[in-house]
Amino acid sequence: MSTQIPRVRGRGFARIPGWGLVADGVSGVFALSRLQLAAKAALAAGLAFLIAPWMPGSAAEYPYYAPLGALVVMYENVAGSMRQGLQTLIGLGLGIGLAFMLVSLGQPSPLTVAVVMGLGIMLAGLPRLGAGRDWIPTAALLVLLVGGHNPDDFSFGYLLQMGTGVAIGITVNLLVFPPLHFNAVAVSLTDFRRALAQQISDMAEAVEEKWPPEHEDWSRRSDELARSARSLRAAVEKADASRRANPRRKFHPRDVNLDYRNLRDLERITFHVQDMTEVLADVIWDQDTLFVIPLPYSEPLSKGLSAVGALLLAVEEGDTKRLENLRDEADTAVRTLAQRLASDDTDPDAPSAAESLLLSLHRILRVLRSGISQIKAQPDSPDGD
Repeated sequence: MSTQIPRVRGRGFARIPGWGLVADGVSGVFALSRLQLAAKAALAAGLAFLIAPWMPGSAAEYPYYAPLGALVVMYENVAGSMRQGLQTLIGLGLGIGLAFMLVSLGQPSPLTVAVVMGLGIMLAGLPRLGAGRDWIPTAALLVLLVGGHNPDDFSFGYLLQMGTGVAIGITVNLLVFPPLHFNAVAVSLTDFRRALAQQISDMAEAVEEKWPPEHEDWSRRSDELARSARSLRAAVEKADASRRANPRRKFHPRDVNLDYRNLRDLERITFHVQDMTEVLADVIWDQDTLFVIPLPYSEPLSKGLSAVGALLLAVEEGDTKRLENLRDEADTAVRTLAQRLASDDTDPDAPSAAESLLLSLHRILRVLRSGISQIKAQPDSPDGD
């Protein structure tokens, strides 16, 4: 019997066309991580504007640049804030230097504005500037036009206030609940394993049904699985970035290297599941294909698919003894299918596609066997997005 995963059908507003996009957008606006980031940005901007009038000399005349600097570095993780802050200050320095070169040649004019924009965009192409590339032409233009007859004082105040805001923004992001995006990884790993197991289970059912099968939604999930794999990789990379320079990582340890190994294993499994999906869908619905799956192979093939799907699903339970039993069952089912295929003569007029499915099952099993102790689910971290 194939392993089943409950499906949840949409109800109420979910059936209204376009409502899902609206609901996702609203939930994104009010997500906990977004609310935390907004609160920290508000705090940093307020503190920066409070401190800005106390800056020395002419810098006090430009207090509005301090909250701008705090806003610029309010990133979703501490390491990102530090990197973005440094890149912004480097970009500002390059832009101010460019403006001074042109100011020394005379008063601002349409020609100098055009030249500063052109050169600023060219300098923005320098490698490794990141967020700083956008500030080169911006800073140069502000110094050229806003600085007026006193570009020295304006440049000093502009750079000092922005630097102050950047420092305050980084400090707030570092000290006020710096997020660790570990829960999203745990949830994504669980959901994706279940999706892959469900896909294998659905194919096991399709093999035993009267063809063409009554349900065919599994045959259209290849792109969906690819998108889920990309989302999982993004979640792991986001969690990895969130722990860098984050003091809370000492109190909430997580083996992100294990997450990367799990990710790579699931990506390999996804490739083989997609291949099986396309092969089986072609055999069932493509009238031009020469390949078939002979009826005598249906039962052993279905058992092999079900056993591999059950093993993949059981990884989430973390029960070593159960995993070993299911691994042995999957090995036996795949070996039985291989022996059956090897013992029968093939029909040259209707070559069997079962060999392709067998090869994919064997490779999925190899991935699971080699990493079955590493891809066990980790306990959830108390930190969330």
